[in-house]
Amino acid sequence: MLDFFLAIQNTPFAAAIVLMLLIGGLQAAGLGDLDADSNLGDAAGDGLLALLGLGRLPLLLWLALLLMVFGVIGYAGQQFWQSLTGSLASAWLAGPVAFAAALPITSAGSRLLARVMPQDETTAVAVDSLVGRFATIQTGTARPGSPARARVTDIHGHPHFVMVEPDNADQTLHEGEEILLVRREGETFRAVSRGGHFLPGL
Repeated sequence: MLDFFLAIQNTPFAAAIVLMLLIGGLQAAGLGDLDADSNLGDAAGDGLLALLGLGRLPLLLWLALLLMVFGVIGYAGQQFWQSLTGSLASAWLAGPVAFAAALPITSAGSRLLARVMPQDETTAVAVDSLVGRFATIQTGTARPGSPARARVTDIHGHPHFVMVEPDNADQTLHEGEEILLVRREGETFRAVSRGGHFLPGL
């Protein structure tokens, strides 16, 4: 059996399995990073790369899956060929055939793995999502053309500090006052006192 696995005709498949184990060993030792991005950018979402499953998994994990599938298919194919002919196929023939067969299987496997792997979650929010939320003036008095600093929490309960000005030209917003952010203009939010007039739908 060892002679079969180490036969020169099976060199590509042995090398693939060894490389796959090396990737796993580096990860186990903390020298690799299966969570690293593939750095393929938007290209991974289109065309052939998407068809192959790239972008669904971290690149290193996708490569390890491809190596494993290639090695298994290669050895299985050589064993089948040997049972039919009594000899192993040339590595120059068996390798490309196994590689061609491994690509669609790797693609399907990457889709399955992507469904069960934990996904990255983020609590980051867009600045514009703060519009329509209540805030409190923290420092200063907000007047038209003279913003004050206010504290507002996002949908996750995380605080943000923004600069606000009154939305009405004749209004002043005082320190400690609760306000409603009604719109954003550049880096400054327009606000009204919580006791003032709200925008429709807010």
